[in-house]
Amino acid sequence: MSVAFEVAAEAGVSRAPQRVVESDTDLVEYYFELGWSDGLPVVPPTLDKIEAVVGALGGDPQAVIARVAPRWGILTCEVLAINMVMAGCKPEYAPVVKAAVLALCDPSFNLNGVQATTHVASPLLIVNGPIAREIGMNGGCNAFGSGNRANATIGRAIRLVMLNVGGGWPGELDKSTLGHPGKYTYCAAENEAQSPFAPYHVERNYKPEDSTVFVIAAEAPHSVTDHVSNDPEGILDTICSAMSTIASNNAVLSGHCTVVLGLEHAQTIAKHGWTRNDIRNYLWMHHGNRFHDLARGHRYGNVYNRNLPKWYKRAPDSRIPIIPSPDNIHLFVMGGEAGRFSAFIPGWGHMSTPVLRAIDNVAGAPNGICVGGTCFL
Repeated sequence: MSVAFEVAAEAGVSRAPQRVVESDTDLVEYYFELGWSDGLPVVPPTLDKIEAVVGALGGDPQAVIARVAPRWGILTCEVLAINMVMAGCKPEYAPVVKAAVLALCDPSFNLNGVQATTHVASPLLIVNGPIAREIGMNGGCNAFGSGNRANATIGRAIRLVMLNVGGGWPGELDKSTLGHPGKYTYCAAENEAQSPFAPYHVERNYKPEDSTVFVIAAEAPHSVTDHVSNDPEGILDTICSAMSTIASNNAVLSGHCTVVLGLEHAQTIAKHGWTRNDIRNYLWMHHGNRFHDLARGHRYGNVYNRNLPKWYKRAPDSRIPIIPSPDNIHLFVMGGEAGRFSAFIPGWGHMSTPVLRAIDNVAGAPNGICVGGTCFL
């Protein structure tokens, strides 16, 4: 008789009986057939790999971490470990993945809506603090691209949990019309080592030695190219032009957005003595769309956007911002040393509030805060 392997039976069900498969089984194809993949091959979750990750999560396989929308599946340490292994994570990534899942499952984030929307939104995860360096995350060159195991597999593990536990399968509970590549993995770190500004989590009242996860429902990055401007106003005016569009959900549904300053742009701005607060206020004050454009010139009738606050003027040339305040701009510094590029990342709208949360086992860090401007946990 051939040697058998014990492998996890269910990626979304805790304590399901292990399946014993013959030694000549093609495990990659086997897991495709079971339907637990995001479309790419997964790492077979053998018991020894699962146990290593469960140990990093605290050792109790039945400890319940969260319920994951929209199916509201129960996520235990064991089930999280299975999905982390399948994604290719190392056990030391466990605190980051767990914190990210808890942030996504915070009611203010509205994962149910993010999973089921027809919009392209996908959770973007940005990690700050010492743990990002310790596990080798990339916030530098090609931060949103390929080539870094921690970035790629942490983001992928979150997606597998959203699929296998949350039930967000395309065409079933996930109704996204187009989706975007971030729905495979959408995860990076801030480039704290080279940034001229204090890190994002420090701006939000954490200590530099704290480690945090930030999650926001987001579109794909929109490139901002400016090789001409050598002052803050010029660079930020270019970013304002990317923000000022009637095509993003923010223009219609307000909410939150992310601005990623490339390293060269950030250094140019900082050289003139500008702060993070200066940047966010400038962007908010100088971006926006004309009401006439949002209303399509009333070409299709007397168009009224019920999501616009009552205090916004509705004269043809009135400026309509895409977000209600500078605090709704979440600013990060990322990227490599060469290239005068930044990025604007629209959000999903007012239906989801970004969440900033401390990573467990980091001394002195608060348990977590919602960063929507009004909700602090």
